[in-house]
Amino acid sequence: MPNQDLSSQDLPNIGPIVLLGPPGAGKGTQAKRIVEEFKIPQISTGDLLRDNVQRHTPLGVQAKAVMERGDLVSDDLVCGMVGERLQLDDARRGFILDGFPRTVEQAIWLDGFLQHGIFDNSKPGASKVKGAKAAHWTPIVIRMDVDYNKLKFRLTGRRSCPVCGRIYNVHSQPASVDEVCDVDGAKLVIRDDDREEVIQERLAAYDRLTKPVADYYDRKGRLFVVNGDRPMDKVTAEIFQEIRRHSAPASGH
Repeated sequence: MPNQDLSSQDLPNIGPIVLLGPPGAGKGTQAKRIVEEFKIPQISTGDLLRDNVQRHTPLGVQAKAVMERGDLVSDDLVCGMVGERLQLDDARRGFILDGFPRTVEQAIWLDGFLQHGIFDNSKPGASKVKGAKAAHWTPIVIRMDVDYNKLKFRLTGRRSCPVCGRIYNVHSQPASVDEVCDVDGAKLVIRDDDREEVIQERLAAYDRLTKPVADYYDRKGRLFVVNGDRPMDKVTAEIFQEIRRHSAPASGH
């Protein structure tokens, strides 16, 4: 659990942030910038699943059994892991959710959890997490839209180092020596997920699964759409502006 210094009292309460967008839209880059700027954790359902399995938690044991059968992990298990993680101290000012919610059912669960799970309803907006005084605990939902052909261009150019895991792109972020990792000199590889036939299925799955989630938040007036085709710095500036517009006063005030 990260240590909180006294300066954190002067940081604003950001609240929950949900980043939506197809593979290759740049969510990972923007999430890292949000983490650095606002000092809140990025919470990945993939990381949570691996961590729970590795630590043999009750939820992890159940999830491992499901995966070993070749089945998909249920919403109940995923939501359980997310719920436990959101109650840790480092998330008291806010957090970014990566890979969640993926379905409307998960989005409905998240709304209910934020209202009842970690908050003291006797004091509207007050969190049960120690030290939190957040005023805005409905998610800021940011969807990054990118042209389909540009997504394919970005994804097919991806290369990764099998040793250190560093990601390159032959079009926008190439290695200093073609197809060789700058860090350890390993030969770069194309991940199965970045092969063209797999990319088409990943993009189709995103449209099929995520559009209803975006529509759900849009109906609630919470969806903020960003044009992800523009330069990364301009996308970042627009996202930061929207987050600040929704953020609450500093917790120490």
